Amino acid sequence: MENIVVGITGASGVVYAQRLLQVLSKNDISLHVSISDAALKVIHHELGIDLPCEKPDFEALLGCSANNITYYNNSNISATIAGSQFPVKAMVIVPCSMNTLCSIACGIASNLIQRVANVTIKERRKLIMVPRETPLSSIHLESMLKLSSAGTCILPAMPGFYHNPVTIADQVDFVVAKILDMLGIKHSLIPIWQGENDETK
Repeated sequence: MENIVVGITGASGVVYAQRLLQVLSKNDISLHVSISDAALKVIHHELGIDLPCEKPDFEALLGCSANNITYYNNSNISATIAGSQFPVKAMVIVPCSMNTLCSIACGIASNLIQRVANVTIKERRKLIMVPRETPLSSIHLESMLKLSSAGTCILPAMPGFYHNPVTIADQVDFVVAKILDMLGIKHSLIPIWQGENDETK
């Protein structure tokens, strides 16, 4: 199975991470997940779920089986996934806090999520960051440009409306669908845009 690392940091919007893991857990993928301390607090506040930092209950978080998920404490910077020889297809940081984004842009690796992200960049692997912040300062934008120039995909949590969303879940699925597209994983979360038939006969 291919390995995908998911880092969950302390920005608002942990529902994006929850939904992404729900979808990925149903695929033939080995998931490697790390959650920052701040993210655990956001999960409690936004989802009403208490997850112990040492051994989170992913079935409680996802509401489904989580047999293909391996968890790593974010303080364990010597974890297997931090090694450059660990075969990672891609890493997704969702939601990505500005602290995490700017730290990685500066080459800082003070925790496992940051360390794996730095390794992912230097090994020229796919790194997808999903920031959810507004407004953005010049510092944020410059950091995003630096990361994008290094090959990182900056995928802001900006749901579209052309698919006529009705619920919050529809808007969440839009962003998660974009992440899956970047990962090259097929899905049916949102309809494919067909465009308008402008052919003349």
